[in-house]
Amino acid sequence: MQVLTLFAALIIAFLSSRAGAVDLENGEEINEVCAACHGEYGQGGKNGEYPRIAGQPAGYTYKQLKRFQDRSRPNMPMVEHVDKRELPDSDIEDISVYLSKIVLPTKLPPVDETAPDFDAYQRLLQTKRLMQIARAEGDIEKGKVLYKKECRSCHGKDGVGKPKDNVPMLAGQYTNYLWRQVDKYLDGTLIHDEDEPDSELLAEFSRKDIRDIFAYLSIADD
Repeated sequence: MQVLTLFAALIIAFLSSRAGAVDLENGEEINEVCAACHGEYGQGGKNGEYPRIAGQPAGYTYKQLKRFQDRSRPNMPMVEHVDKRELPDSDIEDISVYLSKIVLPTKLPPVDETAPDFDAYQRLLQTKRLMQIARAEGDIEKGKVLYKKECRSCHGKDGVGKPKDNVPMLAGQYTNYLWRQVDKYLDGTLIHDEDEPDSELLAEFSRKDIRDIFAYLSIADD
């Protein structure tokens, strides 16, 4: 179970107090650097080698970038991008809020491609923003039951996350990436719940249980 921590509350208050000062144009400019790995729209890539960052709660992204910066979340590829001289707190705020506002549709709206006003270029742009995770192996129905029982209270209905608590979305995230994070929680590289750092919640699930949950999450936002 993931509980709102004091640090998380401070981040929310900090970002809220500076909401009017956030520079989305600067965030968009910073995203040009992020796009080299995470995609133009923060959609990630290479089947989860680079995770989706679009649509994640601003406070969550801010917190992770600060962790990369102080090395409490080890990630060598991120080191050169989060140096405090290159990415001050104001820039972290701007990119975090900018990414949180990106909406990636899971379906294309129906169009009549034979219509006189059909815009092929706009359709191409819509296609580039499309985010559809491949269905993962596992029992979707069992995964749904497990998710609703064990994960929903923190990660929200259908895995959409909880922005007010800085809890990330899981649905719409690459399954391979989610597996990597679970393994890091299990080996102690990452802490699942900062309020209960010794919690062994994930260790209570079998690999099959987790596989089934991920199978459900892979179709939860379809």
